[in-house]
Amino acid sequence: MDLFRHAADQDRSGAPLAERMRPHTLEEFVGQDHILGPGKLLRGLIEADKVPSIILWGPPGSGKTTLGRVIAERTGSVLVPFSAVLGGVAEVRQIVKEAQARRDQHRQRTILFIDEIHRFNKSQQDPLLPPVEKGTLTLIGATTENPSFEVIAPLLSRCKVFSLRALDEPELRALLERALRDQDRGLGALGLTAEPEALDVIARAAFGDARRALGTLETAAAFVQARGGKAIDTPTAEEALQQKTLLYDKSGEEHYNVVSAFIKSMRGSDPDAAVYWMARMLEAGEDLRFVARRMVIFAAEDVGNADPRALLVAVAAMQASLFVGMPEAVLPMTQAVTYLATAPKSNTTLKAYGGAAGDVKEHGPLGVPLHIRNAPTKMMKEFGYGVGYQYPHNFEGHYVIEEYLPEELRGKTYYQPSEAGYEATIRERLAEWRKKKKKEP
Repeated sequence: MDLFRHAADQDRSGAPLAERMRPHTLEEFVGQDHILGPGKLLRGLIEADKVPSIILWGPPGSGKTTLGRVIAERTGSVLVPFSAVLGGVAEVRQIVKEAQARRDQHRQRTILFIDEIHRFNKSQQDPLLPPVEKGTLTLIGATTENPSFEVIAPLLSRCKVFSLRALDEPELRALLERALRDQDRGLGALGLTAEPEALDVIARAAFGDARRALGTLETAAAFVQARGGKAIDTPTAEEALQQKTLLYDKSGEEHYNVVSAFIKSMRGSDPDAAVYWMARMLEAGEDLRFVARRMVIFAAEDVGNADPRALLVAVAAMQASLFVGMPEAVLPMTQAVTYLATAPKSNTTLKAYGGAAGDVKEHGPLGVPLHIRNAPTKMMKEFGYGVGYQYPHNFEGHYVIEEYLPEELRGKTYYQPSEAGYEATIRERLAEWRKKKKKEP
């Protein structure tokens, strides 16, 4: 396991380019200036040899594993790699035992690097608490998922979380150029060149993932060599590219981020953004029914009576999309999402229910007024059920001044129509009725 510490000294001629080009020092590290730049916290901790247990949270290819190696190398620690996918509690306990012995006998520190720590369940994370608390070892956990969701609170409280960002295109471009120049670890010995536009294509298509960018460059280089060439041009870069698997874990944080963006874009009346976020979900394989359900909910919650047709459109899109299936389902879905995004907005439906539900919780099951109770039996009629009820259709305009709320809630108004869309008409009509009721002696 200690071999990880001296990766730079190993014969890695057969390793992928991304592995060979891993930085060995902080000075070689590209990106993450917000935590590793001069004067930043993590850099200061590394340089002062005071690195605590930490969680590195960031997207694929942002440098989490590399940073773990650099920290171990810089602090002279033994780095023990561990996969949360393959290992279990027994292996963790053995690692802790060895770390204690290493500390007692050689006064040497151990860094336990756990890749994909979010895959550890609670029972697997619990054994880490005592050694981290006592300083038997330093934990560095790497995760693509939000640690506040995936790491147990006691362990999270003992660790400092650092968020890594996806690399931007200039940073990826710098990595690609370094790999082309490097004679020892990179492609420099091959004597290849690359058009600037080709490197731009590769950097853009990597979507912030350094490993993906270097992998594409290596494929392009092999393609050029196979044809006896020396220059990587744009067509070669495009040939080397593979379709990106979208970052969208249907059970993880990114799922909730994209859904949130989808809803907020519709609520903000931006059809372009709403279609984009919907496409992100559908192209990543999200269940049609999930997206359709969100649209139906949105139609009632955020449009409501400002445009009563919105709910009809959303339900129709749900039925149509499930009927035709993918890929054609994107057509009724797109029609519906653009309709919802451009419809007049009102959240009075949500407010009305919230107000009523609040009174239900506060006052409990208040009695139904006698005059609006049904009286199917003689005894109920004798008790006054239904007495005095006025049938609205017997009155002009099909409206009669009447009290329908319990006595304790008389005068309460839960539904306050907005002035948006059709709700303005409802507002005017309801205002007239309420005016008449207030004038009643």
